[in-house]
Amino acid sequence: MTTDAAPHQPVAQTVYRPAHPVDLMRTVGMLVRGPNDPTMLVDGGRLWLAFRTGSGIATLCLRQDSQGIHAAAWGPGADEAIDRMPQVCGADDDLTGFDVSAHAGLAAIARRFPGIRLPRTDLVFEALACAILEQKVTGLQAFGAWRYLVTNFGERTPGPTPRPMFAAPAAESWRRIPSWQWHRAGVEPPQSRTIVRAASRAPSIVRALHAASDGDDRDQVLTSQPGIGQWTSAETRLRALGDPDAVALGDAHLPHEIGFALTGSRTDDAGMLELLSPWAGHRQRVIRLVYAAGIRESRRGPRLAPEDHRRR
Repeated sequence: MTTDAAPHQPVAQTVYRPAHPVDLMRTVGMLVRGPNDPTMLVDGGRLWLAFRTGSGIATLCLRQDSQGIHAAAWGPGADEAIDRMPQVCGADDDLTGFDVSAHAGLAAIARRFPGIRLPRTDLVFEALACAILEQKVTGLQAFGAWRYLVTNFGERTPGPTPRPMFAAPAAESWRRIPSWQWHRAGVEPPQSRTIVRAASRAPSIVRALHAASDGDDRDQVLTSQPGIGQWTSAETRLRALGDPDAVALGDAHLPHEIGFALTGSRTDDAGMLELLSPWAGHRQRVIRLVYAAGIRESRRGPRLAPEDHRRR
C-alpha cells in the first residue's frame, strides 16, 4: 500500500501475514554480512535492508509481532521493495518433501525452530560479488572489503535508518572501481578481476540464472565464468534465489560441522555430501537447522590470522 510520504515517513507500507510460521530474524537475518554491513542491520527488533530495485534504490524496514510482519519502505524503489518483501521473508520457500523424522537430532531441532525459511532477494549480482569477495579469506577480511566498497561506491539509501546505509553498487559501478581502491579494500587481484569480468556479463548471467531449471543448471551458469567455483555458486544461489539444495563445497569448516552435527565426527566434502544425500533437494535446509541449533565442533589449533596485503 502506497502512502503520501512526509519527510521520514515511509513511501509504502503493509503487513504480511504468512500462512506458515516464519522466524523473521533467523530467516532474513542470515543475509547480514558482518556486524557493520552497510546494506543491512538489526536494531531493536527491526531489520533494515538497503537494496537496489528496477525502480531505484530502497530502504526496507521489517518488524514482526503477533499480527504479522510489518514492512515500511522508503525511496524510489519503495513500492517494488514492498512487493518483493514476502519472498525476502521466505514466501516462495517450498518445504514439500522435506522430512527429517528419521534423524532424531534433526527432528528435535526442526521442532524447536519451525519458522526457519529460506529468503529470496533476487539480487543476483550483489550476492555474486559478495561471495567472490569471501573467496579464500577470513570473514573479517571479506566483511571489511564489502563494507569499504559498498560504502564508497554504492548509493546512500533514504529513510530514518539507525545509521547510514548504502545499496550495493550496480554491476556497471563494480566495473569502474579503480585498481587502487580494490587494493585499499584489501581485495586480492584474482578476486577483483573476477568481479569485474562478471560485471561485464552481468545481464546475461542474471538472465541465464533465472532461466535455469535446477541447481545443477544454476551451477553450470555460474561456474562457467572464470574465477567462480562451486563454493561461490552455492553462496550466490542461496542468498539470491533461496535455493534449498545449495551446498558450499570447498568450505574450510562446513563439512566438519555437518559431520560433527550428524555423526559426532568430522568429515570432508565427499562425506558431507553422503550424509546429506537423504535430503537431496533440501540439503541447505539441513545446514540451516544445524546452524540454528548452534552445533559446533570445538576448534582445533590456532585460528587463521588474516594477512594484510595492502602494505605490499
